[in-house]
Amino acid sequence: MPNPISNSKALVKALIEKSSLKQEVYLKTLDDFNIFKSESEYFVTTHAAAVKKAPYPLLFEYSDRSQFEFQLKFGSDILIFFMHSNVFEIPRDHLMMKSSYIKEDKSRSYCGIIHIFNFLADSFKFNRTNDIGYCIGRIFVNRENHYFTEGKREIGLLYNNFPGSNLSREAIRNILHSAILYTLNFDLLTPPYDNIKEVTVAEMQTTLDSMLIRTGKRLGFRFQADPEK
Repeated sequence: MPNPISNSKALVKALIEKSSLKQEVYLKTLDDFNIFKSESEYFVTTHAAAVKKAPYPLLFEYSDRSQFEFQLKFGSDILIFFMHSNVFEIPRDHLMMKSSYIKEDKSRSYCGIIHIFNFLADSFKFNRTNDIGYCIGRIFVNRENHYFTEGKREIGLLYNNFPGSNLSREAIRNILHSAILYTLNFDLLTPPYDNIKEVTVAEMQTTLDSMLIRTGKRLGFRFQADPEK
């Protein structure tokens, strides 16, 4: 018959180990997220004078929204960086799970996640709550501060050496610059005519700022399958 005392000790040991692992991953990801904040603020501060010389007024600012969110606004775009407060295990069918790096130590597969979302600045300015935003990238960070990214174009292609990549300040700066560059090249396309040919009386009676016609950079198109952006 199993010894309940031995079983409870093993259970508590497992509880402590798993909780400690997740806390370690969380704190490491939070440290990195704070570096993302400082690098974004530095980027705006450093280039603010040059932006002021633009021929037309140009939105260019950093905004710290909370412990887990900050915004970088430039031109007609907003990048929202959001850190999830929970820790996740990489899915079993993910390519990274096949690496010797994780096979040697399964605890390396537990990661914090930082998401990068792109929205139109006018969506927030005019409170267009039906407008569309896109997750252009996300960064996975483990307890050893190794990382990899998933995302569009260079965001998802350049930072995939999980076993050999440390999320240094330089790496964070490179990811930040890649996200900004991708956003600048990710242009607003006209939605298909069939999406907007019918408008209700109520929609037309509201102001243009709050119309229910949704705006998004790829509204009506398959964003995931867009080979150019």
